[in-house]
Amino acid sequence: MTTIIVQPSKKRSWLVRLLWFLFVGCWLGELWILAAWLLMAIIVGIPIAVKMLNKLPAIITLKEPDPQLAVTVVGTTTIVTAGARPQRNLLVRALWFVLIGCWFSFFWMELAYLACLTLIGLPLGFWMFDKTPTMVSLRRQ
Repeated sequence: MTTIIVQPSKKRSWLVRLLWFLFVGCWLGELWILAAWLLMAIIVGIPIAVKMLNKLPAIITLKEPDPQLAVTVVGTTTIVTAGARPQRNLLVRALWFVLIGCWFSFFWMELAYLACLTLIGLPLGFWMFDKTPTMVSLRRQ
């Protein structure tokens, strides 16, 4: 059995992402971050907060996760399935979130936000926002 991961490319241009950030993403993203952190402050809101932080790249810069297709060939049969990339062990991700991700991701996002406020730091800030789900919960994209 052979498995091949194929990632179709459907990306928005940098110009569209930049305009979105300048007119909507810069203020909506900061509100989104604060709302997620308020939900995280109450223990019951943590699952929603993590989902919100995982969506942060789309809110701030219109960066959608890359869709993935798994192509499996068994003999003469080819099976194509859509799905997410295999994630790390849930216990490892939970420990990361509790010990590091919950506070480190806040500083990561605020640094990304500050980088985006300068023209030179904009690409770095966009990249950092794209990596936010990994910083929060070791989520593989």
